[in-house]
Amino acid sequence: MSQSVTKPAPPPADRVSVARNGGPGGEVIAARRRRRVLGLLAVLVGLVVACLLSVAFGAKEMSLDTVWHALVSPTGGENDIVVRSQRLPRTFLGLVVGIALGIGGALMQGHTRNPLADPGLLGVTQGAAFTVVLGIYTLGVTNIYGYVWFGFGGALLASAGVFLLGSVGRGGPTPITLALAGAAMSALLHSLTSAVVLLDAQALDVYRFWKVGAIAGRDVNLALQVLPFVVLGLLLAFANAPGMNALALGEDVARSLGQRVRLTRTLGIVAITLLTGSAVAVCGPISFVGLVVPHIARAVVGSDYRWILPYSGLLGAMMLLLADVAGRVVARPGELQVGIMLAVVGAPFFIALVRRRKLVRL
Repeated sequence: MSQSVTKPAPPPADRVSVARNGGPGGEVIAARRRRRVLGLLAVLVGLVVACLLSVAFGAKEMSLDTVWHALVSPTGGENDIVVRSQRLPRTFLGLVVGIALGIGGALMQGHTRNPLADPGLLGVTQGAAFTVVLGIYTLGVTNIYGYVWFGFGGALLASAGVFLLGSVGRGGPTPITLALAGAAMSALLHSLTSAVVLLDAQALDVYRFWKVGAIAGRDVNLALQVLPFVVLGLLLAFANAPGMNALALGEDVARSLGQRVRLTRTLGIVAITLLTGSAVAVCGPISFVGLVVPHIARAVVGSDYRWILPYSGLLGAMMLLLADVAGRVVARPGELQVGIMLAVVGAPFFIALVRRRKLVRL
């Protein structure tokens, strides 16, 4: 007795397309990816505009036509010198430092699980400050090309010390131990810095200038000196992004997924040190960029660090440059340093951010 076998009807075309895209969830993921890419392009356009504004406007008023001629056909006049020797290097330095601080802040908040983390949390700022004043006091180094390397070395040593202290114990470095070790190291180095500047008036004067945080008065050669360290830090940061996504699920889950937690944390700390150490050594402790920008990026793209990091870098550079332009314009013919402007603008902005629910949850 034969039985007829009924062949299943072919699926409709829309079901085939859904299956090829991974089901309904695939369409959602594709739409989210498109929004993220478009958002990243919009931020990139905003950064280009910020760079143009940084070149076009300053404490010295000049027309856009004058700025254009200074760029394309300079004659060696005063305006040409201002644009090419001051504004262009300042814009380039702001671009490099803003990217470094934005990505460094995102990494720091992710690894410490602390929404208030900034370069000061792991002792980077105080480590750089102590070695800067120590170099001035002991060796008489007052040239910025000299003490920038003291600052960078101090940032590296302080971060290494914090990491070693946070690694003591069976559990290795954890967000809590790193935060506690960073607070202890920062307090110690701050006390030592205060002791040195009280003993030497010259160290105090240079330290006060460095402490404000500025991108003015630094030429392009200074930025080029630390640029290799920033590039290396960026490479390590993006290599660290998948591991941070796994760590966000919890260390036990990350280990079950095959993630080497200690290696991931070590890689992240090295990237943070290179990025924030370079920025702080050159420009001083510029506040709020590494603190606020990662929250904005996280609010836009969610919790995927593969997207948080590029958003944070571009937003950090844009925020720094716009604050610098505002500081030049509001106090003409003088100017307010970018560290002061970011403190004035960033504090209420950050208060508004943290009042929004879920933005402080990492």
